[in-house]
Amino acid sequence: MGLSRRSFLTAGGLLVVGAGATAAGVETGVLPGRSWAYSHLGIDGEDGTIPDVAPGRMVSGAFMSEARLGERCGWSIAYPPGERGNLPVVVVLHGRGNDHTSAFADLGLDRFLADAVRRGAEPFAIASVDGGETYWHARDNGEDAGSMVVDEFIPLLGGRGLETRRVGVLGWSMGGYGALLLASRLGPDRVFAVVAESPALWPRYEDTAPGAYDDEADFADAVVWGEQDRLSGIPVRIDCGESDPFYGYTRTYVDGFADDPAGGFQLGDHDVGYWRRMAPDQLRFLADSLASR
Repeated sequence: MGLSRRSFLTAGGLLVVGAGATAAGVETGVLPGRSWAYSHLGIDGEDGTIPDVAPGRMVSGAFMSEARLGERCGWSIAYPPGERGNLPVVVVLHGRGNDHTSAFADLGLDRFLADAVRRGAEPFAIASVDGGETYWHARDNGEDAGSMVVDEFIPLLGGRGLETRRVGVLGWSMGGYGALLLASRLGPDRVFAVVAESPALWPRYEDTAPGAYDDEADFADAVVWGEQDRLSGIPVRIDCGESDPFYGYTRTYVDGFADDPAGGFQLGDHDVGYWRRMAPDQLRFLADSLASR
């Protein structure tokens, strides 16, 4: 016998949660009953499709990071077709379990960039770097992926001829949180726009995923809750799927802005299909922020 929508949902979530949903709950620290139900009901929205266009040039390399305690950090830079010198750059922060290749191999941001510029968007480069799984902030063992970005990766990009006095920042999941944290620390003199999609946000340390923070003091030091005013002067876009396990927390965080950020809440889950679907609007937002600065 088939199950109705009411059979799936209760006021607090699911009557039954499958193994896949439980695994996702372990990763995010939020039991994704809503996410599992929306997916099985087919109301997550369509998956985004990577444009069938030729990307511009991509260069890759690696460096040993002092800030990450000697870790080898791979990186890639995607240029738009017909690249110009001294391009602005958007730094991409990946999610947990990903690396610098995920922005291009999984999300297809190099192809989305090529398509955006072909349609008239202000050109810029996209640069991604390995940040490990420490949620882009300083940890008790001395590793600091955020400092790696600011003190090592951005200077590397400048050394390759990119304009780094002010950068854009984009991230998803763990990287979405990292993008908000990094932009709030750098401020409008260093960041021309920030995009956070499906940000891994928790209001309390007790709610966080294992390994996201060392302890309550670490959580307090790297908090973005109640710090929205530190993004004042920076164009902000935040997107989150309505069946994403972080949906409720993200909506509460967005409500804490004096002026509503761009973006919003759409049909979608915490997955690549949603992130691909949002990529064209997010890259256009970054390009428009560049054009108006």
